[in-house]
Amino acid sequence: MKNLISKVFTRRLLIRNRRMLSLAVVAAISAGAFSGCGNSSSASQKIDDEAVAMSDAKNISVVTTIFPEYDWVKEIVGDNGNVDITMLLDNGVDLHSYQPTAEDIMKISTCDVFVYVGGESDDWVEDALSEAVNENMQVVNLLEVLGDSVKEEEVVEGMEAEEEEEEGEEGEEEGPEYDEHVWLSLKNSQVLVSALADSLAAVDSTNADSYKANADAYNNKLAELDKKYEDTVSSAATKTILFGDRFPFRYMVDDYGLDYYAAFVGCSAETEASFETVKFLADKVDELGLKSVFTIENSDQKIAQTIVETSSSKDAKILTIDSMQSTTSDDVEKGATYLSIMENNLEVLKEGIN
Repeated sequence: MKNLISKVFTRRLLIRNRRMLSLAVVAAISAGAFSGCGNSSSASQKIDDEAVAMSDAKNISVVTTIFPEYDWVKEIVGDNGNVDITMLLDNGVDLHSYQPTAEDIMKISTCDVFVYVGGESDDWVEDALSEAVNENMQVVNLLEVLGDSVKEEEVVEGMEAEEEEEEGEEGEEEGPEYDEHVWLSLKNSQVLVSALADSLAAVDSTNADSYKANADAYNNKLAELDKKYEDTVSSAATKTILFGDRFPFRYMVDDYGLDYYAAFVGCSAETEASFETVKFLADKVDELGLKSVFTIENSDQKIAQTIVETSSSKDAKILTIDSMQSTTSDDVEKGATYLSIMENNLEVLKEGIN
């Protein structure tokens, strides 16, 4: 129902805007007509010149859903001031619970490039794109770009499966549920940055070489950081991490051969862990001699604290790794970048596995 209301409201906005545009055109033509026969040619020329100027000054509009996409596009665009970039989830709303407003759908419908993750959390996108008025829009679906590199969500030993995973819907065949957190792999990120550069070049061929050069330079930085992760893990005291929280870092641990235990899968909406889950994870802390229990950003850390208190040693430190699911525009203004957050995550990981 919400989607239907949103679609209807959006259509009304589009119709209203088109009518306003038509009225503006009529007014401009009328002004030229009544300016006098002797001035009609110059008035017409002035209108044409203004139209050309408006066309030349047209900015490229890019709409992204989440922060990593937004920051990648910023890096690719560089100093090109003719590209407007919008981050829809800019106020800390979680990817898994976001629903677009009518204003968001308007931005998507008219943009030149639209970037989204493409997982189950983005089910709303199909309706939004059906309202698109820009027939030449470049649409970048991260999961589609990565193809066979996308992983299905997995339930590891000791992890609480969500209710629908345990029981399923009777008589209903469920397809695989893919892990949406592809941006947490530096290797994936390089593939995605190149794809974004190609899409920008497709709508702005004038700056294609600049986009490619910026993307290549940025990918070199991502590759350097990727190597630092590899070196850190290869020399680590332990190759296992334990999360008293949701676990969105599947791609990251697979990149570097780390094992993991966690309370919930990455897209879980659960906030309370069972006694069995807490006991299992606390026993793993003791069995493996782990000195750290991890959480993600904005966690209340209650589950992690209970795991530590239930363990025999009771001295494991709680560390936080940022999954960038709630990075805001305020964070961006304060200097947050994809690279800076991943660099900080490396320092936290280094502490946790050593």
